[in-house]
Amino acid sequence: MKLAVVANPHKFEVKEALKRIIEWAHSNNTMLLISTETCRLTSFHNPDVITETKNDEVSIAQGDVVVVIGGDGTILYTARITQQSSKPILGVNGGRLGFMTDTRLEELEEALTAVKNKNYTLDERHFLYAKVTGGEEYYALNEFLFTRKDSTSMINIIAEYDDNLINTYWADGLIISSSTGSTAYNLSSGGPIVVPGTGVMLVTPINPHTLTTRPLVVRSDKPLKIKVEEQESDVAFSYDGINCKIDALPLEVEIIASERAFKLIKLPKYNYFETLRNKLMWGKDSRRNKN
Repeated sequence: MKLAVVANPHKFEVKEALKRIIEWAHSNNTMLLISTETCRLTSFHNPDVITETKNDEVSIAQGDVVVVIGGDGTILYTARITQQSSKPILGVNGGRLGFMTDTRLEELEEALTAVKNKNYTLDERHFLYAKVTGGEEYYALNEFLFTRKDSTSMINIIAEYDDNLINTYWADGLIISSSTGSTAYNLSSGGPIVVPGTGVMLVTPINPHTLTTRPLVVRSDKPLKIKVEEQESDVAFSYDGINCKIDALPLEVEIIASERAFKLIKLPKYNYFETLRNKLMWGKDSRRNKN
């Protein structure tokens, strides 16, 4: 078995995880494919189990399974470069919250052994697809974002669903999130948490001027159209934290679920609600721990 390892080598926690993966590979007759840059920055060069590659894309293309070490930012990076790949992805937490990097360091060897024995299922996380009037196309695993740019003024954003007007939002911005992205920017902006794979999109305004304006959940198999007319404030449009070039307003973007999917490995002990409880510290009350 060949494991392609994708990591953020600038994170301190990554080195310990990578060291343990190398030690496990030694004992399990497994070859690791790691980019030359990652090897250089982490100072890991082991000809016995490591094959250095030109970049992460080459590692993924040559590997059987992809191991991602980092936080959800590293997962999103991997999603961008594997959009048309069917390789299974194991997320190892080397960041902070990491809702998609669920394997903890103390579980690493057990998880790798399960992967080697193919003792896992795949959790398919579908991308959202956006087409801009003019022809540009984008895919987002977490969210598309429309927000004010270099201004303190709110912006007007029109949202239509299946050719029906939802609302004209007057806010700092608007988040169109997948169920996977519900625990990302959407959650920080007061949007609901949605179990991945639910097949919905979340329409969440950012600091709306009208207090009665609330997040909305719609099916993702019908088109959601976002329109931004010419106005005083400049508007930024991005996907998963990557800015898109906007030549001029008006801007019109149609968003719908994509057939493309990011295939996360789900180990036998995985439980989504346990992840939520641990990551968000639900039920934790410091008063209960006092003597």
